[in-house]
Amino acid sequence: MYEVICPHCKKAFKIDEAGYADILKQVRDREFERQLHERLALAEQEKQSAVELATTRAASESQIAAAAKDAEILALKAKLDAGEVARKLAVTEATTAVEKERDALANAKDAEIRDLKAKLDAGEVARKLAINEAVGAVEKQCAELQSGLERAELEKQLSEKALKDKYKTQIKDRDDMIERLRDLKARLSTKMVGETLEQHCETEFNRIRATAFPKAYFEKDNDARSGSKGDYIFREVDETGTEIISIMFEMKNENDSTATKNKNADFLKALDKDRTEKKCEYAVLVSLLEPDSELYNTGIVDVSHRHSKMFVVRPQFFIQIITLLRNAAMSSLKYKSELALVKAQNIDITNFEKQLDDFKSAFGRNWRLASEGFDEAIKRIDEAIKDLEKTKEALHKSANNLRLANDKADDLSVKRLTRGNQTMAAKFAELKGDNPAGGK
Repeated sequence: MYEVICPHCKKAFKIDEAGYADILKQVRDREFERQLHERLALAEQEKQSAVELATTRAASESQIAAAAKDAEILALKAKLDAGEVARKLAVTEATTAVEKERDALANAKDAEIRDLKAKLDAGEVARKLAINEAVGAVEKQCAELQSGLERAELEKQLSEKALKDKYKTQIKDRDDMIERLRDLKARLSTKMVGETLEQHCETEFNRIRATAFPKAYFEKDNDARSGSKGDYIFREVDETGTEIISIMFEMKNENDSTATKNKNADFLKALDKDRTEKKCEYAVLVSLLEPDSELYNTGIVDVSHRHSKMFVVRPQFFIQIITLLRNAAMSSLKYKSELALVKAQNIDITNFEKQLDDFKSAFGRNWRLASEGFDEAIKRIDEAIKDLEKTKEALHKSANNLRLANDKADDLSVKRLTRGNQTMAAKFAELKGDNPAGGK
């Protein structure tokens, strides 16, 4: 339960978690709508300003072009007027000269009249030819000036049309961009912003995978058993299985409307932890955070002073950082191969020594067990010998007793048995008297 104080009546009341989340969502949605309307209004003002600026610029350029063309037309007209004046002046001068010559010939001697008439006819022909040539040259110049005037007018119209088309295209592109931004602001969440950056990097890598990195591994890190995971892991090995390079990537971005802005340094420690747990050699943070930072906007930033072999790059340098690190690793691949060979040899020696120790241990155990069994067998044999000696002694005693019993049996007779026993003696005597054979 949450305790909320009304800002108007200052009365406290309690609501459950769902109601509190609903109120918080309403406040955030209202704030987001307000910021969105402000941004859209700002974009509309920028669009209107751009349209007015483009219109003003087009009108100004049209006026400048029109003034230039008008000046050129006036210059051509001035040249045309000057040519007309020159033609009239040439005609006047020629006419004046001929008239002077005619007057001189009229006052000359009669003897020279024929010659003068002949000269006059020749002068008239020359005058006409000169007049025709001057008129032709002037008309040709006028035609050229008229053609230039028409061409200048056509160029002016084409220039004006090109400027209008150019600014119309710019205005249309700006409108399309504003619409895209509106749609993106309406649909894009913080999670989608990050996923968009990941998809961009994955697409950029897949474009050149077949040509630049045909044997490389570049996949999402889905192993979160340690409690955290990076975004992507890049690994590449040679034909012998020796690792050339391995890189842990983390992509970070955020929405422009996010109230609390993150910094690149906030994610370096977690990235180094993920790199260590996944046993990667390098760590790279591909980031759009801190967009106004001159440090991160200059290119590839080495942050090895914080964590070893770590870099921060913008998305446009994603492929370049992979290429640079991989080329550097290729130059040290020979030393890595030699080191791997030495390690393999040391492992072989260690395994041989271990096998020898295992053999010694097993052999010693078997020898110990055999020795213990041998001692046990000897002990039992000794005990058996002692038992046989006792049995032998008992047998000797039994044989001696049997011999004594036999000797006693041999010494036994009826006379001895009946000695001192009159009854038994009488019985034996009767038996002897009844049996004649027994009396012999």
